[in-house]
Amino acid sequence: MDKKIIVTICREFCSGGKEVGSKLANKLDCECYDKKLISLAAKESGFKEALFEDVDEKPTNSFLYSIAMGTPSTTGLFFQNNDFLTNDKLFGIQSEVIKKIANQKSAVIVGRCSDYILRDEKNLIKVYLRADEEFRIKRLLETNKDLDKKHAQNLLYKTDKKRGHYYSYYTGRDWNTASNYDLVINTSKVGIDNAVDLILNYINSMN
Repeated sequence: MDKKIIVTICREFCSGGKEVGSKLANKLDCECYDKKLISLAAKESGFKEALFEDVDEKPTNSFLYSIAMGTPSTTGLFFQNNDFLTNDKLFGIQSEVIKKIANQKSAVIVGRCSDYILRDEKNLIKVYLRADEEFRIKRLLETNKDLDKKHAQNLLYKTDKKRGHYYSYYTGRDWNTASNYDLVINTSKVGIDNAVDLILNYINSMN
């Protein structure tokens, strides 16, 4: 790869984002950043990693979280406001880490509103991965043997809803809107490896 390329991957839960990202990065001879962003943000800021894990792709405060999940909030307004400010600060730190990575080298970045954070970056390819529910449930059950189908379905719904609220809050956009992305790929139709190849073909067509 002669020039710097940044690929961001937004994804439905269990649609294969981590796997596609890792395989794509291997083909592009660059790094894939997913959960690694949490440890990098913690190292950069000096805050505990657990703080970033706690707010990772979740609505920005306990009040919004309770709305998103359909559960009552148990915290008062004072604590909600503190959570709001703290979570915004943590998002800002992580955003700076993402920008720093993109400024230095080619990378594949999974989630964390990276497509929006890097929207002014040259040679940015924004990908959205989705998949049919049965495909996602099957993938989830393969890695979580203690779950049954009903609980797996519920976990898919809740995780996607959290990610959607998180994305909407920090970008002002609808997470599922196809026009936000360069490529929208259904991994349950084409498979993981073909999804990687589709992205590679798109990158090559840009060259």
